[in-house]
Amino acid sequence: MKIVAMIPARYAATRFPAKLMQQLGNKSVIRHTYDNTLATRLFSDVIVVTDSDIIFNEITSNGGKAIMSKKNHESGSDRIAEAAADLDVDIIVNVQGDEPFVQKDPLEKLLTTFNEPSVQVASLMQELKDPALIEDPNYVKVAVDRNMNSLFFSRSVIPYPRDKNMAIPYYEHIGVYAFRKQALLNFTNWPMTPLEAAEKIECLRYLEYGVPLKMVLTQYMGVEIDTPEDLIKASKLL
Repeated sequence: MKIVAMIPARYAATRFPAKLMQQLGNKSVIRHTYDNTLATRLFSDVIVVTDSDIIFNEITSNGGKAIMSKKNHESGSDRIAEAAADLDVDIIVNVQGDEPFVQKDPLEKLLTTFNEPSVQVASLMQELKDPALIEDPNYVKVAVDRNMNSLFFSRSVIPYPRDKNMAIPYYEHIGVYAFRKQALLNFTNWPMTPLEAAEKIECLRYLEYGVPLKMVLTQYMGVEIDTPEDLIKASKLL
């Protein structure tokens, strides 16, 4: 199968504008994400898809590959679907631009799920143990069935611990997706759904159209840059 990694990169992030161009160590956040994705050597191509001349120039001037997209996309998946429509590719991996600590092992496990023909979309999750993070709406939680298919994604605490004595595992959804090309194109042709609009979680659109995500449990993936505080954490981790 031909596998391509695409990194959607919007400049005007709502919670932390220009976060992808923030300096992390000796490079910008988006360059860390690009370079680490490339370093996995899992992909025939790695492409940043952006609405920003600044990000486009940041990648291309350092030897990387980038494509300019329209500005008015609702989600990262919509943005890469525009770029992927004319590509000869079987599997597309969406690596979020604010994931500077991308690693090979989780992505490799993600790709193995497509050995099962029924899998159309897959994504990553990691266990959450800190009660403050479990309750933090910036951390998207996912509940799964016995076959590791997603049941629901929410910024709320799911499942709700009505029985306080019960040990409940909580999982954070990590915004790294893999799609069969047609599944991605289907997604972008579907209108935004009510649950997606309410939670502002794009993968809920798949669930509302009856397509479960195969979830892959991984170990700690580092810090996702959503806020200035996250950048401080990432600097310490680096």
